[in-house]
Amino acid sequence: MKRDRPDCCNLIVLDRDGVINEDSDAFIKHPEEWQAIPGSLEAIARLKRAGYFVAVATNQSGIRRGYYDRATFYAMQQKLQGQLREQLQSASVDWVSFSPYLGQDQSPARKPGTGMLRAIEAAAGQSLAGRAFIGDTLSDLYAAKRHGMRPILVRSGKGRRTLATADPILERVVVYDDLDSAVKALLAETD
Repeated sequence: MKRDRPDCCNLIVLDRDGVINEDSDAFIKHPEEWQAIPGSLEAIARLKRAGYFVAVATNQSGIRRGYYDRATFYAMQQKLQGQLREQLQSASVDWVSFSPYLGQDQSPARKPGTGMLRAIEAAAGQSLAGRAFIGDTLSDLYAAKRHGMRPILVRSGKGRRTLATADPILERVVVYDDLDSAVKALLAETD
């Protein structure tokens, strides 16, 4: 889903499951299962009001596993877009990159690889270096770091499990409760 390229430097990348919507170890397999995390849609609407190009980079191995197909994934994205428009008529996710691969496929598109981030840069026409990437897993944090981005962790989704790993990358990562609190803090930096 592509929108107009941004005319400023405000770009942000979000993971989807566990950051924007509730996650499940059994996968989110149908639009009826897709439920926004409280405050996440409002956070995206605030980013859009502030002039951000909002991109999503999401591993979706459930497609490769046969739990759902691409059409179902797109239907979930349409549900997200529709609910965003209820928050703010002009609110939308500007670009979605997804990787349907499994870890053993060793695809550079799958996080912690940076293929999806390179696709976002091409869509936005700007570098993501130094930009925020908000995620809930180590693969999100490592993809951000490998691409020169600013990794931010949220405790929602798998975030608490990620913190429990005590992985060395966590020493240099800012942590927020959820997307809502992370976005409030980011926007306060620019005020």
